[in-house]
Amino acid sequence: MNIYFILFFQQLLAAGTHLVAKTVTVHVDPVVLTFLRNSISLAVMLVMFMVRERRIRVSREDIPRLLWLSFLAVPLNQFLYLYGIKFTLAANGALLYAMTPALVLVLSFFLLKEAMTRLKVIGIALAFAGITIVIFERGVDFSSDYAYGNIMIFIAVIAWALFAIQGKILVKKYGAFHITVLSMIGGAVMFLPVGLTQIALSGFPEISMGDWGGILYLSLGTSVVSYMLWFYALGRMDTSKVAVFANAQPILTTILAVLLLDQPVTAAFLVGGGITIAGVLLTQRSRT
Repeated sequence: MNIYFILFFQQLLAAGTHLVAKTVTVHVDPVVLTFLRNSISLAVMLVMFMVRERRIRVSREDIPRLLWLSFLAVPLNQFLYLYGIKFTLAANGALLYAMTPALVLVLSFFLLKEAMTRLKVIGIALAFAGITIVIFERGVDFSSDYAYGNIMIFIAVIAWALFAIQGKILVKKYGAFHITVLSMIGGAVMFLPVGLTQIALSGFPEISMGDWGGILYLSLGTSVVSYMLWFYALGRMDTSKVAVFANAQPILTTILAVLLLDQPVTAAFLVGGGITIAGVLLTQRSRT
């Protein structure tokens, strides 16, 4: 099958994530949704891990780092994303995640002392300027639900960027599949007590068939199928080329949100989104 078709399908699945998450969080509490999503994906990932890897190869001295990656992956990244998307728009979630390459460069500069070229600085500045326009397009009001949701997702993206940076050592040592799946499994296990406590206090919610479909989409379509397609593409294309495809995600999400959710597209979003993607593209070009 053509690798570009696979990548497009993967991005379409990823773009749908923001729409599905926005729709399901209207009816299902983000804590319960994160719990159910990860409980289902946990069972699938355990099977995948046992079939492919068979055993955990992480040495004892690397366990604290793996636990930290697990915390970043699920309790911080996944939960804060699902919590934030409840208050903001689906397209905003996709655009904020498009900031990941720029955030990786910024955090790499401070944490790993990696070199920062002029082109990188310009690209990062543009990306942050664009995303600031989107986050506060309804005014600089930190008490508004809209800005609050955007900020929560932005923190989730920072967690994901930290995951990418601080996982490098373990990925080089044990492989991307081994560490990523173990981190997701560990994060899901960490969140189990939180989800069970919420259900014990509030009771198990009534969930419609449509919302169960959305939960399965997030559990299997996003956390399993989309990841596997991304991993497959990385094994057959240069990493930088694969990363460029992620820039299409905000565009696909916006189109789908307009068509399916009647989401309005404001001038501020278009301007801020365009500036953000331009800045991200510059940072990606400056990696070599």
